[in-house]
Amino acid sequence: MAVVAVIGAGKLGGALARRAQAAGHTVSVAGRTDGPAFRERVARTVPGARASSVEVALQGADLVVLALPLGEHRRLDPTLLAGHVVVDAMNDWPTGPASGPGTAAEDSSLRVQRDLPGALVVKAFNHIGYHDLDDEPLLGASPRRALAVAGDDRSAARRVADLVESLGFDAVDAGPLARGAGFAVGTPAFAAPRTATELGALLTSARRGLLVAA
Repeated sequence: MAVVAVIGAGKLGGALARRAQAAGHTVSVAGRTDGPAFRERVARTVPGARASSVEVALQGADLVVLALPLGEHRRLDPTLLAGHVVVDAMNDWPTGPASGPGTAAEDSSLRVQRDLPGALVVKAFNHIGYHDLDDEPLLGASPRRALAVAGDDRSAARRVADLVESLGFDAVDAGPLARGAGFAVGTPAFAAPRTATELGALLTSARRGLLVAA
C-alpha cells in the first residue's frame, strides 16, 4: 500500500481520498491552510485521513495527487514537489479561467509539468467524475471501468497505474504526457465509462487524429 497525499479538499479531492483510504492506502489531505476549519472539514468528508499543510503531507508521500482547479497549482512551491510523482487530476474546462501559456491543442498536463519542472507529472483521474469515484465498486466489478494514464517517466506512470488498479479500475497506458490530450475535456474518452478495450481503441483513434493534425 502507498502513502498518498491529496492536495485539494474539494469534491474530487475528497472522493479520491475516500477511495484511496477504502483501498487501504495511507491518505493525507492538504490545503492552503491546515487550520481548525480545514481539519474539521477533512474529518467530516474523509474520516480517518490526516489533514495537514502541503509541506507536512508531502513528507514520506509515495504519490501526490493534484485535485485543484487548474492554475491553483501555481500557488504551490515547485521545489517542494521536486522528485515526487505528481498525479495531475485537473481539467482545463472551457468556461474556466485561462490556464496559462500554450495552445488549445496542447494538453494542460504539459503546462503543469513546465510549472513543476522537478516533479514527475502523470495525468490520471481527470476523466472520471467525483461521484463515480464514490459509486463505482471497489471490488468485484466485471468488466471494470478503465482509466487512462499518461506520463513521460515510464516508472512514474507505472506507479500511478498501480494506484489506479488498486482503486478498482483497469489502467490503460496512454503513453507520453502529451497524449493526455486523447482523454482531455471534450474528447470521446472523457467522462463516459469505458472498458479497457474500448478506452484503448479511443486513445488509438485520438493519437491518429493528433498525428494527422500535426
